[in-house]
Amino acid sequence: EPDVVVRQQEALAAARIRMQEELNAQAEKYKEKQRQLEEEKRRQKIAMWESMQEGKSYKEKRNQQEVESDASVSSTIPKSKPNKRPLRGAGYNPLSGEGGGTCSWRPGRRGGPSSGG
Repeated sequence: EPDVVVRQQEALAAARIRMQEELNAQAEKYKEKQRQLEEEKRRQKIAMWESMQEGKSYKEKRNQQEVESDASVSSTIPKSKPNKRPLRGAGYNPLSGEGGGTCSWRPGRRGGPSSGG
């Protein structure tokens, strides 16, 4: 049976080598993809910097890119918007003290930590 054992070990070694080569190929693809993403980010930063130097708003471009990317995602998955209603009435103003709830702030009692005897 030594021949059978040797053949099994050789087959096992060949399978390990093949799996390692596949893993290396996947790792190389991943590294290349990461390189491309980093390059794209670098280009965007340079474009933002140049637009800032020209006095333009770089946020508008960024928001447009996000809207475009959202549009591509939303075209595949339709989203339903919930009915949005304000959490409080229009007359609510916490700074004026009017229109709020039943709670109101009151200053604490006068006296320091030594009081209470």
